[in-house]
Amino acid sequence: MKETGKLFWGHRDVVRSDWIDYNGHFNAGYYAVCFDDAIETWMDHIGLGPTHREEFSVTTFSAENHITYIQEVAEGSNLSISTQLLGFDRKRIHALQTMWNSDEEFMAATCEVMSLHVSEETRRVSEMNEAVYKRLAEIWVLHGDLLVPPQVGHQMGVPVK
Repeated sequence: MKETGKLFWGHRDVVRSDWIDYNGHFNAGYYAVCFDDAIETWMDHIGLGPTHREEFSVTTFSAENHITYIQEVAEGSNLSISTQLLGFDRKRIHALQTMWNSDEEFMAATCEVMSLHVSEETRRVSEMNEAVYKRLAEIWVLHGDLLVPPQVGHQMGVPVK
């Protein structure tokens, strides 16, 4: 099903009844809510949690997100979200979050995200401190050789006939 050993698993949720839309689907907006909740857990894991943000007056902004919907999940389904580091530099973190239906063990959706490290004082992109950068480097040792899923870098479009 999934390569679990090296990925970060920090968020679990359940599809709630108010997340189901008029089509009987898990509403697209709530996929984004789940992924956003999961990115907070990831930020804690890499050292950019609330304490760090307060101490250094920095935060992260999402510059870009791309969600792919792979297989429907039903109301009451248990969800797990993994995060894979795809790349980073002093100002950016590129990651892929994968939502799994924990009950039936299938991939439900992915969210590719580019996060920017931002100074809260200037509201501009800024370099992260050495401790966070080193933490990302440690994670990269684990994630750098993982396969990059086909959803990464996916471009939307209608095929030209």
